Amino acid sequence: MPLFGNQQNQSTATWEPPAADGRLAHTAGANPAGVFTSDLSVSEYVLLGEAGFEPLGFVVGSSIYHVGLQAGRWSQNQELQVLTQAMYNARELAMARMRAEADHLAADGIVGVNLRMQMYAWGQSCLEFVATGTAVRHLAGQGAHRAPDGRAFTSDLSAQDFFRLLAAGAVPVAFVLGTCVYHIAHQGVMQSLRQMGQNQEMLQFTQGVYEARELSLARMQAEAAQAKASGIVGVTVEVKNHVWGEHATEFLATGTAVRRRRAQAARHHAQAHLHPRPGRITVLP
Repeated sequence: MPLFGNQQNQSTATWEPPAADGRLAHTAGANPAGVFTSDLSVSEYVLLGEAGFEPLGFVVGSSIYHVGLQAGRWSQNQELQVLTQAMYNARELAMARMRAEADHLAADGIVGVNLRMQMYAWGQSCLEFVATGTAVRHLAGQGAHRAPDGRAFTSDLSAQDFFRLLAAGAVPVAFVLGTCVYHIAHQGVMQSLRQMGQNQEMLQFTQGVYEARELSLARMQAEAAQAKASGIVGVTVEVKNHVWGEHATEFLATGTAVRRRRAQAARHHAQAHLHPRPGRITVLP
């Protein structure tokens, strides 16, 4: 299974427009007298404070990407790897630039990450990938909640789920994704005629969709393992059709990779040994 993630050019990934630099300089993360900006609702803002975090600034990453072409065999299920690579690169550029803005604010993490695509009338062969979120910092200032690489964590969890995750002794590591652009085979005329009016599984379609979905999920898991996470929560798998025609489809798996904090994990392990779960007792006659 080919893996496509984390292959973007680092010099372009960390590129930051001058306008963004000026905006970030006046936020609470860069200037103690500055104001924070966020996409949090009032309830989420209150919950974030109860979890021990403060918002620093609204962070954005963007990439307008021209997605190339790749021919697929008309009657064959197959991954379109050129298109898969393009969708990975564009998203990772947007995510990396968002994270670079968070680094600019010395943030511990980014909450409420939203990754979306949009098109413009002046560039119908192009897609813009936009990653947004709110950079946050823990009030204790210890940096214990950062990702294992020492940088800000990323998470698409709601503030409510983020609060519950922390209360359970776990922390988010990274917003992870896996994608696969797949060509679903066309049916021949004779095959379509034989199936007309009959109840039967479309096995060729089932197999193609299965393989594409499994590839996206496996790649998402590989990203979580690379980020040194112990699990993924909030997994979703979306099916998207973009600009390639009805038989070329993208399967996108996303979720938040998490890990248990070491002190909490050690405490949980000790409690499990001190208070084992009751087992079944068999009374012999």
